[in-house]
Amino acid sequence: MKDKFLKYIQNLQNQITSKLEEVDGVAKFREDNWERPEGGGGRTRVIENGNVFEKGGVNISAVHGKLPDSMQKLFNVGEADFFACGLSLVIHPKNPMVPTVHANWRYFEMYDNSSPSGKLVGAWFGGGQDVTPYYLFEEDAKHFHQTCKTACDKHNLQFYPKYKKQCDAYFWNAHRNEARGLGGLFFDYCKADEQMSMEDWYNFVTEVGNSFLEAYVPIVEKRKNLEYTAAQRMWQEIRRGRYVEFNLVHDKGTLFGLKTNGRIESILMSLPPNVQWVYDHHPEVGSEEEKLIKVLESPVDWI
Repeated sequence: MKDKFLKYIQNLQNQITSKLEEVDGVAKFREDNWERPEGGGGRTRVIENGNVFEKGGVNISAVHGKLPDSMQKLFNVGEADFFACGLSLVIHPKNPMVPTVHANWRYFEMYDNSSPSGKLVGAWFGGGQDVTPYYLFEEDAKHFHQTCKTACDKHNLQFYPKYKKQCDAYFWNAHRNEARGLGGLFFDYCKADEQMSMEDWYNFVTEVGNSFLEAYVPIVEKRKNLEYTAAQRMWQEIRRGRYVEFNLVHDKGTLFGLKTNGRIESILMSLPPNVQWVYDHHPEVGSEEEKLIKVLESPVDWI
């Protein structure tokens, strides 16, 4: 399964970066192949200063080795080895009318290293995709969520409402008491059981992965040429500050990378290049900016 999923994310990375280069029309992804001293490595691709995309990364990694003490406590296990692979992306467009997007699809295995054979003691999938706009276009939110729901419904009609709810709960900036964005899907610890084999989970996760471009690119195409003001650009940078706060304070993926001696440049590629923190900033009453803030105060059922 790990070889199968690794091959899938390698191909998906190629598909996504090719399409985003086509949409941008100017910038190309820079590629870095890297190795992790403890085992494994990855392929980082970053796009910067494009016509459409100001900064973005589409990264894959496959790492393995001894499970660090901090992760042993998290999983409530003793000495163990692990393998983890996944694709993680964050795209920050230049135009504030185009939303930021994040996605991640991953697979994890854990082995008992007290036995000579290194017996597999756990395996699961995780991932999801979510969208973070700076200005609210309700039809865009509905399109993104409908694409997510269509992918989920092919496998289980309960998946969309369940994973949409988990996404709303996960991408919550608790210290601000607001959502990071408009959500999407979030799932983790997807293990084999009576209903779903690992092959079933593979089919579901790859279905979601394959839906990503359909969920995001039409929104970009629709909004990328809209005019915007300096004030709207400033608002985008203030909201990007909230994005940074979530990633550095709450995000488990960032935490896992930092605690497993991950590659810092790849972990922090999710951070936007231009951000502002304005003291005690509040949008004008009745403005489009305030409209977004109101929506972020509690999750919305877009479908």
